[in-house]
Amino acid sequence: MADPAALSAEARTRALTRMAEGELDVLVVGGGVVGAGAALDAATRGLRVGLVEARDWASGTSSRSSKLIHGGLRYLEMLDFRLVAEALKERGLLLRSLAPHLVRPVPFLYPLQHRLWERPYVGAGVLMYDAMAAASGTSSGLPHHRHLLKRHALHEAPALRSDALVGAIQYWDAQVDDARHTMFLTRTAVAYGALAANRARVSRFLRQGERVVGAVVTDLETGDERPVRAKQVINATGVWTDDTQALAGTRGQFHVRASKGVHLLVPRDRINSRTGLILRTEKSVLFVIPWGRHWIIGTTDTDWTLDKAHPALSSQDVTYLLDHVNSVLATPLAPEDVEGVYAGLRPLLSGEAAETSKLSREHLVAHPVPGLVVVAGGKYTTYRVMAKDAVDEAVRGLDEKVPESTTHRVPLLGADGYPALWNSRHRLAEGSGLHVARIEHLLNRYGSLIHQLLDMVAADPSLGEPLPSSDDYLRVEAVYAVTHEGARHLEDVLARRTRISIESWDRGVDAARTVAELMAPHLGWDQSHQDREVDHYTKRVAAEREAQEQPDDRTADAVRLGAPDIIPVY
Repeated sequence: MADPAALSAEARTRALTRMAEGELDVLVVGGGVVGAGAALDAATRGLRVGLVEARDWASGTSSRSSKLIHGGLRYLEMLDFRLVAEALKERGLLLRSLAPHLVRPVPFLYPLQHRLWERPYVGAGVLMYDAMAAASGTSSGLPHHRHLLKRHALHEAPALRSDALVGAIQYWDAQVDDARHTMFLTRTAVAYGALAANRARVSRFLRQGERVVGAVVTDLETGDERPVRAKQVINATGVWTDDTQALAGTRGQFHVRASKGVHLLVPRDRINSRTGLILRTEKSVLFVIPWGRHWIIGTTDTDWTLDKAHPALSSQDVTYLLDHVNSVLATPLAPEDVEGVYAGLRPLLSGEAAETSKLSREHLVAHPVPGLVVVAGGKYTTYRVMAKDAVDEAVRGLDEKVPESTTHRVPLLGADGYPALWNSRHRLAEGSGLHVARIEHLLNRYGSLIHQLLDMVAADPSLGEPLPSSDDYLRVEAVYAVTHEGARHLEDVLARRTRISIESWDRGVDAARTVAELMAPHLGWDQSHQDREVDHYTKRVAAEREAQEQPDDRTADAVRLGAPDIIPVY
């Protein structure tokens, strides 16, 4: 029996066809975390929902974050208590019930560099952080913060220079694979009846007088256009908000400004620490985040006015991050230690602040013209609240009475039964023939949906083998990405369904041919199509590497754009 929540090629075609039949209650434009969250929110209220994304699920900001689910400790210093409290409540929900298979605790060490005043100052902030989390009513069971003497801090993080700290405070937050979480939101929305299609771009809005009554959606795989009628349209396109608004002939009631955040990945053995680090910089904070067999180092916060689809790193970005982290490390990192890089764009609400680091991370919802709702700003952790507020606004434009949001009580696919499966992981390993470490890896990526992958491996044991030069991932994951997770192109699998593009030294080039061959029968690719996908991905990696050597944003952007998208987004 077919999985009704599978994002297969056939399901995508059916979804596009059905969207054009009759009238939707809500059409959501944008398949990032807020758009996917809005589709889930609307679907679980019983509405007829469509969700379209011009590229791939989470292909913009929602796959390029710092991968943290956190309250934002630095926002306490800005006295933004409401944002922190809201985010901490959402952190608890995600850890405890909504996505325990995707979100997990992570400790951070804050090295203290000044005697006398810094410990009580930082300690008071972290104490308030823990107290606000406890008061949220969604206590997630994270350990409380603790004060460490210098010798205890160096025991936790031997990589730190002895003269770089006088003591430390350790606290806990959480992390997530953002791209997988967004894709799971989409699948869960589909399980509740939403119609979802990626590689489907809104080319223009349908109007009746002043009112927006739907959109013309172009299938970028075939070029076919379909009018999709909807009572309300939600614009959840992040840094593209202003561009999408322009299609409706309105500039909107606020504007979004893009801020570039850069991240580096280095192997886990390059930094000897059992805890993540948070370091203060002249403008913001810098994180060193444990990520499997790697560390993520980030991020920057700089204005970006160039290509939004592929924000490029420059050598200046790499130097900035390495210089800051090396200021506290006993054994400095070199550029050669960097195995992967990525950059994302934060959608910040425009204000009068000259620096992007001072612009608002709060979100706004507006109804600029009848039939069109826009939601923008915010941070990844508060996606569910943003989605709820956007749907609430859309519902006001519907004639019928619609139930309140229920997403605070709706676990994502894979969450149900996850703790019990985790406790049974040794038995799952014995039954499947896979090592328990493989089972743990699969459980933390698929949760209770692991049985679907294990069944595929049982039917074809070769799918239980690892991918070339990407030992963390199995061949079955590449196939499942196509049959169940909406992957349409090689880059979708290597960059978002897995993280091979940033976790492998060769950035996925060695695995590309094998993955293309695994995808081919499920997407009807012939040999020439496979060759084209591999060639495109290889050029993408080469352009990314060359951009990384350029001195500034403008030259890096020009080089990165030398590798075009596999499908031009018209």
